[in-house]
Amino acid sequence: MTARVPPARTGRRPARPAGGPGGAMVTPTGGARPAPPPGGTVSGVCHGTLGELYQGPLRARSRPDIAVVSFPVDRHSWVHFTRGTDPPDPLPLGAKAATAARLFLERFGLTLPPGRWCVHSDLTVGVGMASSTADIVATLRCLFRLFALPYDTGVVLAVLREIERADSVFLDEFALYLSGRHRVVRRLGTGIGFHTAYITEPGTVDTAAVTDLLLGHYRRHGEEYRRCLADLLKGFAAGDPAAVARTATVSAALSQQVLPKATFDALLAHREEFGADGIFVAHTGCLIGYLLPGRPDAALKSDLSAFFHSLGHQCSFAQGGYG
Repeated sequence: MTARVPPARTGRRPARPAGGPGGAMVTPTGGARPAPPPGGTVSGVCHGTLGELYQGPLRARSRPDIAVVSFPVDRHSWVHFTRGTDPPDPLPLGAKAATAARLFLERFGLTLPPGRWCVHSDLTVGVGMASSTADIVATLRCLFRLFALPYDTGVVLAVLREIERADSVFLDEFALYLSGRHRVVRRLGTGIGFHTAYITEPGTVDTAAVTDLLLGHYRRHGEEYRRCLADLLKGFAAGDPAAVARTATVSAALSQQVLPKATFDALLAHREEFGADGIFVAHTGCLIGYLLPGRPDAALKSDLSAFFHSLGHQCSFAQGGYG
C-alpha cells in the first residue's frame, strides 16, 4: 500500500548509542565490539505479501479505520551493506528506502561507515505485494545489524509512520493491523498457512486516490464487514485454515463491489473443481488467486496453469502464511 500519511513522531526516543563512522558499535548489553572489517557484509531481509486475507473497517463508524490482515508470502526483499574503504554509495532502492535509512541514522545519531549497498527483490512493484514496505523494513533490519542494535518494531513503526501507509510485514506472524494509524490491533500467530496459485491482472491501483471510495463502501456495508472480520478472527483462534479461507473469500467478494477483479467470477465458479478452500485478492492491488489446502502436485499445477492461461494469464505458485 502506498498512500502517504502525515508525518508524526510518538513515544520517547531511545538513548543514542555510541559509535559513528568507522567506530565501535554498541551491543544490546552495552558493551562495544569492533565494526565489521572491510569486506564484511550484513544483510536485512523482509517477506512480502499476496495482498490481504481481509481489508475493511475495524468497526463501523462515520470515518472507519482501514484494517488489514495481510497475507505473508515466501517472497522477499534483500538489502546488503558491505564495509569498504570508499564513502558509502547511495542506497539503490529509491526514495522511500533512502528516507528510511536517513530517519534511522538521525534517530540514533549515527553515520554510515564506508561501504556499498546491494539490493535484490522478488516482489513485483505496484501490484499488492507490499514491495515498498518490505524494502523499507529490509533496509532498517540491515541497519540494525550493521550497528549491532536489537531489532525494535517501535522504531520501525516510527519510521514507517513518516513515509507511507503500510502492511504488517515487519512482523513474522499474521496480525490485524490499522494501516493508516500504524497500530497492531491483534497478533494472530503463525498457525495458518496455504499453498497458492495466483495471477497478476494488468493495471495498478492508487491507494490514496481510492481511499474515500473505500471508506464510503465500508460505511454502506459495515455489518457485512463486521461479520466477516469476526469470522476471520474465530478461524485464526481455532487454527482452522478452511474457515480463514472462507472468510477471505467473503472479503474478496465485498471488495469486488468497489474495486473489482476481472477474473473473480471465473475463479469463484471453478474453486471446487480445483479443490481450493477459498480465494484471496490484493484489495487495492492486482493479485488474485486460490488458497489451496496442500501443495499442488504436477498434475494439479498443470490444470491450474491451463485454467489461468485460458483467462489470459500466466499463473504462479507460492507458499503463503506460516502453518
